Amino acid sequence: MQTLRVLVVDDETGMRLAIARVLSGFTVRQADAPDEPIAFAVETAETGEAALDAMERAVPDLLLLDMKLPGISGLDVLKEMSERHYEALTVMITAYATLETAIDATKRGAHDFLPKPFTPDELRVAVRRAVRHLMVQRQAHRLAEEKRQVRFQFISVLGHELKAPLAAVEGFLQILKDGSAGDDPAVIGQVVDRALVRTEGMRKLIVDLLNLTRIESGQKRRELAHADLREAAVAAIETASSAASARGIAIALDGPDKAPLVADRGELEIILNNLVSNAVKYNRDGGRVDVSLEQSASGWLIRVADTGIGMAPEDAGRLFQEFVRIRNEETRHIAGTGLGLSIVRKLAQLYGGDATVESEPGRGSTFTVTLKTGTPTRG
Repeated sequence: MQTLRVLVVDDETGMRLAIARVLSGFTVRQADAPDEPIAFAVETAETGEAALDAMERAVPDLLLLDMKLPGISGLDVLKEMSERHYEALTVMITAYATLETAIDATKRGAHDFLPKPFTPDELRVAVRRAVRHLMVQRQAHRLAEEKRQVRFQFISVLGHELKAPLAAVEGFLQILKDGSAGDDPAVIGQVVDRALVRTEGMRKLIVDLLNLTRIESGQKRRELAHADLREAAVAAIETASSAASARGIAIALDGPDKAPLVADRGELEIILNNLVSNAVKYNRDGGRVDVSLEQSASGWLIRVADTGIGMAPEDAGRLFQEFVRIRNEETRHIAGTGLGLSIVRKLAQLYGGDATVESEPGRGSTFTVTLKTGTPTRG
C-alpha cells in the first residue's frame, strides 16, 4: 500500500481534526492499479508560518490549505512555496473565494478548491480527484525522465560506435597526407580500401538507425502489395554469395517455388539480408547456411541455420536489443552495427509475428522469423 503525506492547514481546530479523521481510514484505488490502494498520513498546522516550517522539514504530497489564516494568508503560503520550489498538490479550502482570488490562487499553483462548509463525502471526492491528478503527474514525470535517460544512453552508445571508425579514417587520411604510405599505388590503394571499409560501416549504421527510428515512430513509408518471399530469399542469398564463396561457405535454399504474401518488398529484403549476412559473417570457414521457407496455418516461417560459432543462452536472450553485439575472441574482428536483428524483430512484429533464436556455442545458430499472411499493420 502506498501512503501519501497530507498537510492540513486551517486555523479552526475542529476543521483540522475532522479532516484528519475522515482521511485516516480513507483509501483511493487507481483504475490501472486496483490492488495497490493509496492511504494517507495526515499532519496539521494552524497557521501559514507553521505550515512553511513543516514543509521545510518535509514537503507533503498533498496540501489542504485554508485561504484565510491568522498571520500570512493561504495565498502568501502559495507564493512562498513557489519561491522555495516546494512542489505539493494544493487544494484551497475557503468560505470567502472570489473569482479574483481563485484566479490568483490558480496562478500561484493551486490545483482545486473546496468551499466551506463541506461534507465528508465532498472532502473524499476532492481528495480522490487530487490524488488521481497527482498520480498522472508523477507518471508523466517518470516517463519524461525515462525518455531523457533513453536518449542519453542512445547518444552515448551512438557516439561510442562512431568514435572508433572516425578515428580510423582520420588515421588513414593522415597516413596519406604525411606520405607515410610512400608512392607505391598498391600500398596507397590498401590504405584507401581500409578507409572505405570504415566509412561503409558508418553508412550502414546511419541507414540502420534511420530504419529503426522510422519503424518505431510509425513514420516509415510502406508499400504493401502482393510479394513473393522466395524471391526476397533468393536476392538475399545472391547478395551474400560473394562473401560466402570467399570463405568456402555453402548456402542452400529449401522451400516452395512460390511463397506469396501481402508485404512491403523492401521489408522482406531487410529481414532476409540481415539473417543471411549474419549467418555468413558468424560462420566458420567451409561452413554451411541453410535457408528454409515453410508455410504454416497462419503465415510463413523463415529459418536461417548456420554452422558457425554460436552463442551462450544469456547472449541469445539479449540479441534482439538495440546495439547488442556478442563480443568475444571469436567475434571481435566481425563488423556490425548491433541494430540489424532489432530491426528484424520489429519488422516481424508489424506482420503479427516475431523473431527468435536457438543457439549453442560452437554448434551454430538457427534464427526463426514468423510472418502472418493477413494484411500487415501499417505501422
